[in-house]
Amino acid sequence: MKCRVSYLLRFYLLTVLIFVAAKVLFMLFNSEGHGFGVADVGQVVWHGLSLDLSTAIYILIIPFLLTIVSVWTSVPRWIYAVYYGVIGVAFALAFVADTSLYPFWGFKLDASCLQYLDQPTEAMASVSRWYLLLRAFAVVLVAVVIYYLYRRITIKEERKKRSPLMARMAETACYLMSMPLMVIGIRGGLDESTTNVGQVYYSPKQFLNHSAVNPVFSFLSSMEKTASYVPDYQFMDDAACAQLMTELYPTESTAIDTLLTTQRPNVVVILMESCGAIFTGLEGRADVMPQLERLMQEGVSFDSCYANSWRTDRGTVCTYSGYPSFPVSSVMKMPSKSRLLPGLARTLAGEGYETSYIYGGDINFTNMRSYLVSTGFAQLTWKKDFSADEQRTAEWGVRDDITFKELARQIADYDARKQPFFIGYSTLSSHQPWDVPIQQMDDEILNAFYYLDQCIGSFVDDLRQTSAWQNTLVILLPDHGIDYREVGVEDPRHNHIPMVWIGGAVKSPRRLKQVCNQTDLPATLLGQMGLPHDQYRFSRDVTSSNYRRRVAVHTYNNGIAALDSTGRAIFDLNANRMIQGKGPAADELMNIGKAVLQSAASDLKNLQ
Repeated sequence: MKCRVSYLLRFYLLTVLIFVAAKVLFMLFNSEGHGFGVADVGQVVWHGLSLDLSTAIYILIIPFLLTIVSVWTSVPRWIYAVYYGVIGVAFALAFVADTSLYPFWGFKLDASCLQYLDQPTEAMASVSRWYLLLRAFAVVLVAVVIYYLYRRITIKEERKKRSPLMARMAETACYLMSMPLMVIGIRGGLDESTTNVGQVYYSPKQFLNHSAVNPVFSFLSSMEKTASYVPDYQFMDDAACAQLMTELYPTESTAIDTLLTTQRPNVVVILMESCGAIFTGLEGRADVMPQLERLMQEGVSFDSCYANSWRTDRGTVCTYSGYPSFPVSSVMKMPSKSRLLPGLARTLAGEGYETSYIYGGDINFTNMRSYLVSTGFAQLTWKKDFSADEQRTAEWGVRDDITFKELARQIADYDARKQPFFIGYSTLSSHQPWDVPIQQMDDEILNAFYYLDQCIGSFVDDLRQTSAWQNTLVILLPDHGIDYREVGVEDPRHNHIPMVWIGGAVKSPRRLKQVCNQTDLPATLLGQMGLPHDQYRFSRDVTSSNYRRRVAVHTYNNGIAALDSTGRAIFDLNANRMIQGKGPAADELMNIGKAVLQSAASDLKNLQ
C-alpha cells in the first residue's frame, strides 16, 4: 500500500508543478506590453494554486482507479503509458495554444477557439508557416517532456506474494473512503460556490488575473459555452432592467441635428479592419493615418464613438443590425437567430435601394454569408470573384487596394444606371500577419494601417471626381479596436474607434463630441434619412434631442464595460464583480452595462 500511496502523491504533486511551470512560461512569453516583476510571478502562482490543485485532482482520477485495480491484479505498464501520452499531448496543446493565442485574443484559452476550426485555412491566415511549424515543434517537445516526467514515477510492478485478502479489502476500503475528499477537492470545498475561473482573480491588471488561470480548467469549464450558447444574465429584476433600457434607448428621433443635404443619399459603409482610434489623432497619433485625419476635418467626425466588441463577426452585426455583442456568444454563428435581426440593407432595399457587399476574404467564414444574405444584401462579391493571382495577394485573401477598385467600379455602375445603392465593404489588410505591399513605417502594425489609410485616401479622392460623389454618403468606421502595446481590453482606448461621414451628401464639416456606440449607426443614419428605426431596439439616434443618457457599452470575453464622459466601469463575469470603476457614476454605469447585457440576452433567446 505504501508504494501505491506514494505513487499517487508523486503523480498529483508533479501535475501541480507542471501547471505552475506553465504559468511562469506563459508570463515570460507574453511579457511584451505587460510589465511585471518577480513578486508578481509569485502572486500569480499563489493565487492560481487553488485552481491548479483542483484541476490536478481531475487528472488524478484515472491513476487513482488504476491503483485500486492494482490491489487485486497486476496492471500492465502500457496502460499507464497510454494515459501519460494522452495527458502529455493534451497538456502540450493547452499550454502552447494558450500562450500563443493570448497576444491575438487577450483572454485565456477556452472552447471559443473550436468555432474557428471548421475553416482552419482562414483561422490560420493571421500567422506564417514558420510560426505554425515552431508551435507544432513546441507541442511535440512539451508532450515528450511531460510524458517522460510521468513515466519516471510509474509504479514498478514486482513479482511478489500478494497481501492477504483482508489486507487488500482494507486497502480498497481506504481508497473508497477517500473518494469524498477528492470530490470536495474538485468542487473547491463545501461552500455553495464551486471551483471556477474567477476564484483566482486578485489584481486590477487583467494580465495577472489571466496568468493565474489554469488553461486546462478554463477550456474544459467552457466546453458548453459555444458560439451559439447564450447564458442567462440575470443581474436585476426585469422591471428595473426594462426601466433602464427605456431611458437608454428611445425608439424615435425628435428635433434632429441635420448632417446631410438630402434624405436619400447613396450610402457606402466601409468597415476598416481593427482600425482603433489609437492609430489616429483622436488618441494622439496623427502620423499613422494622415488621410483619415484629413477626412475627419472635411466631413462629420464622431470623436467619441466606441466599438461594442472585439471580433469581426460581432462587430459586423453591431454595425449593420445595431445589435449588441455578447461575452461568449456570436450571433453571426446562429443563422436561425441572425436572419431575424433588422438590417440596414433590408431596410434600405425596402426604399428602392440596390444592395451589395464586398469582402476580399472567405465570405463563408463565421457564417458571414448567411448573415449578409438574410439581412438584405442581394449581391455578394468575395475572394472567389477575383482572379487567382489577386486571391493570393494577402494571407487573408485579396488585399485592400484591389478591393477598393472593385468598390469604385460598383459605385460607377450604379451611378450610370441612376440606381440608388447601399454598399457594405470590409477591408482586411490591417490584420495579422500585416502583409501589405508598402514599407513606410518600421512598426509592421503601424505600417499596415498606413497602407489602409493610403487606400482610403485614394478611393475618396477618385470618387470626388465622379458624378456619384454629389449624392453619396461614405461612412468609415472599424469593426472593432485592437490590442496594441500597452492598450489592453480594460483600457478605454482599446474600444475607442473613429467614425467619419464624408461625401457630397454631407452638409458641412462637424466634430460631434457626444459618447456613442458602434450600434448607434443604424438609428442615426435612418434618423437622418427620415426613416423609422423602431426595429433597431438597441440603436440610438445620437443626433436626436432625446439622446440624453450618453453612454457606450462594450463586451469582451466574459466581461462587460460601460463608460461615459465622467468615467468607466468594468464587470468581469468570471470574478463576478466590478474590477475597475472610475468616476462619480461608476456604479450607475455598471448597472447600465448589466441591463444592456441582460436585456439583449433575453431578446436574443426570444427571437423566433
